[in-house]
Amino acid sequence: MDYLFTSISLFLFLIVISLRQVNQYQRGVKFTMGRYTGIMNPGWRLVIPVFQSYQKVDMRIKAVDVPDQKAITKDNISVLVNAVIYYRVASAEKAVIEVENFRYAISQFAQTTMRNIVGEATLDEILANRDAIADRIRQIVDKETDGWGLKVSNVELKDVSLPEEMERTIAKQAEAERERRAVIIKAEGEVAAAKNMAEAARLLSGSTGALHLRTLQSINDLSSDQSNTVVFALPVEVLRALESVTNK
Repeated sequence: MDYLFTSISLFLFLIVISLRQVNQYQRGVKFTMGRYTGIMNPGWRLVIPVFQSYQKVDMRIKAVDVPDQKAITKDNISVLVNAVIYYRVASAEKAVIEVENFRYAISQFAQTTMRNIVGEATLDEILANRDAIADRIRQIVDKETDGWGLKVSNVELKDVSLPEEMERTIAKQAEAERERRAVIIKAEGEVAAAKNMAEAARLLSGSTGALHLRTLQSINDLSSDQSNTVVFALPVEVLRALESVTNK
């Protein structure tokens, strides 16, 4: 009886110490005597001590902050670029077996890739097409890490820093561009005003006395303010009329 009780107790003790819990967001990679023998799904699983071992792998999406990387653009401008990479483990066994530390490996590979891609583009392309640059980095990193059991879902360029002298140069360039647009808009306004004035002059010249009436209207507008001094120029038609009356 004592032997049976001891055996049952030992058996239960072995089961208890062999139980391992795998959470819903994890997978367990099991090894038996050093050889890969399967994936442990979420729940309580048995891992025989000494003969078996396992390693948990988090299957959730992870964010890797790629620190500032100094790179030289295609047009020989030094920039500092940092980014963030979002990825998840698609194959737990590959992430454990094929690469020693997949977190460190993807971070290092992303840094190298980002420097290479930035070096293939000009500064204007980087500033204007950040999404395209980020997508290009994502494609390269995703293709390389596919053999590691990783899936890169997104890459975002957080910041592109320039030297102070380059920032001043870009600011001057932007200011000159704004001044150029202002001059063009002003010139277009003058052209439109000249066209309107020419059309008004054509209409006034086509009607007898229209110019005289317009002059009287302008004088009436100016006379509302007593501080104004009005210099009235008589139209040629009025002078001719006065001359004809005098001759009679």
